[in-house]
Amino acid sequence: MQPIPTNPESGERSEIVLAAINARYRHTSFGLRYLLANLGPLAPRARIVETNLQQSASRIADEILEPQPIIVGLGIYVWNATLALEVVTLLKARRPELVVVLGGPEVSYEWEDQPLVALADYTVTGEGEVAFQALCERLLNGERPEGRIIAGTTAPFEAIELPYHLYNEEDLAQRVIYVEASRGCPFRCQFCLSSLDRSVRMVPTERFFSEMETLLERGARDFKFIDRTFNLRIDIASGILGFFLERLRPGLSLHFEMVPDRL
Repeated sequence: MQPIPTNPESGERSEIVLAAINARYRHTSFGLRYLLANLGPLAPRARIVETNLQQSASRIADEILEPQPIIVGLGIYVWNATLALEVVTLLKARRPELVVVLGGPEVSYEWEDQPLVALADYTVTGEGEVAFQALCERLLNGERPEGRIIAGTTAPFEAIELPYHLYNEEDLAQRVIYVEASRGCPFRCQFCLSSLDRSVRMVPTERFFSEMETLLERGARDFKFIDRTFNLRIDIASGILGFFLERLRPGLSLHFEMVPDRL
């Protein structure tokens, strides 16, 4: 698959901007790369704009508006929700016609009384790869869905594109490379939003290893698995650990979240 440029040349217009407010520069937005990878024929008309909490709301708004987008998708998490509200307020003040679409865990489960959700045009709850593409297609064709809350679609991994080709050379050299071998969590911990997932889906092993091999060949060294319970399936976890052990080299770092009773 040919890489999609996440940061086109300055001055080049992108009708869709996928905006991230990361906790810091070293972090990357995995969710927005998934959205871009699954935009299909709309992907060349989109770009990712990554910012972080160290930037002001005004500067972030400037970076988002610079490509003159029609649609802005913004990922909302617990660490960026307050700043995101300031950013969206500025975006709507400067460009009232701009279509702002929210997504992410902080707006997927409790949205009724959130000022940020009220300010945005649409909110996609849950997994957004399928729903966001369909929404963008309708909006760029001049259609405006009536419902402002759009339920995401839980698609099997076989039906969605993986986003790893969207990590660029700067990401590979300087930043954390987020990966996932599974989605969902079988546990029901009351403090965790992942407990609202009903099932666990695994990325097909052969496909996953192929993507990891390519990342290693391209120079990736700092991997962080976002699996809620990496060692839920001992056979798969052992296979992944063995894969990386065989390719162990100086500087390789792997981060997992595990449950100790399965060690």
